[in-house]
Amino acid sequence: MKILLTGADGFTGRPFAKQAAAAGHEVVALRADLTDEVAVLEEVMAIEPDAVVHLAAISFVGHADQAAFYSVNVLGTTNLLDALVQLPRPPRRVLLASSANIYGNSEQSPLQETQPPAPVNHYAMSKLAMEYMSRTYIGRLNLIVTRPFNYTGPGQDPNFVIPKLAKHFAARAPSVSLGNLDVEREFNDIRLVCDAYLLLLAYGEPGEAYNVCSGKPYTLRHVIETFEQLTGHRMKVEIDPRFVRPNEVHRLCGNPDKLNRVASANGIPLETPSLRETLQSMLTHAAL
Repeated sequence: MKILLTGADGFTGRPFAKQAAAAGHEVVALRADLTDEVAVLEEVMAIEPDAVVHLAAISFVGHADQAAFYSVNVLGTTNLLDALVQLPRPPRRVLLASSANIYGNSEQSPLQETQPPAPVNHYAMSKLAMEYMSRTYIGRLNLIVTRPFNYTGPGQDPNFVIPKLAKHFAARAPSVSLGNLDVEREFNDIRLVCDAYLLLLAYGEPGEAYNVCSGKPYTLRHVIETFEQLTGHRMKVEIDPRFVRPNEVHRLCGNPDKLNRVASANGIPLETPSLRETLQSMLTHAAL
């Protein structure tokens, strides 16, 4: 397929493009600014994609410009979908990357796709708004929504906590400043996410949302201990109030059954590297 990819230069876009190309697809990056409706339309009409993977977004929860979450994540997505419905031949599939952050804080764990959303920050709210907005295109576009839980890997921005830790441990820094150490997250490998997106692009059910997760959460303390075991280095961990977010989501763990059923039905195993493998690859990358 000719896949139109937004966010091609981002943390997820780069490895996704490589894995898609290795699977035999042609990947074409969208270069237009998503907030420029005319530019998006012109580029989409010129490319005429067979499928679309929409990854471009403001994704750092602590991003300073709150309005940008909505202008890019909601209105930018609207511009893209408006352009796609004007194609003479609509794409076979359009995959929209949402986020597990839409679930917010919940006593239910692990979380299923049927869990009512309860976003607690602007990033999550903008992603939920994007999901609801996209429903107005059902019937005109074969839309699939993914809700990835936390994931990481080499090349992720050090604004995020795991690459920040990898950088500090690789440099054998004496100390590091962090926020809440007791939050529980899945820290899945970027390779799992890319594999899942390719799987759903081919076999996902239009109109459905899918958790992209492993169902294996870890506390940040456990991640730090694993880095210590891998490097033989210990750092002083300082709690900085600036990194403690209000309305912090304390535990975010997903149920992967729906995704796994698609993989099993089509005989396509998903690659699920262990936490140690992921952290080791990030240490190696940080040392370069």
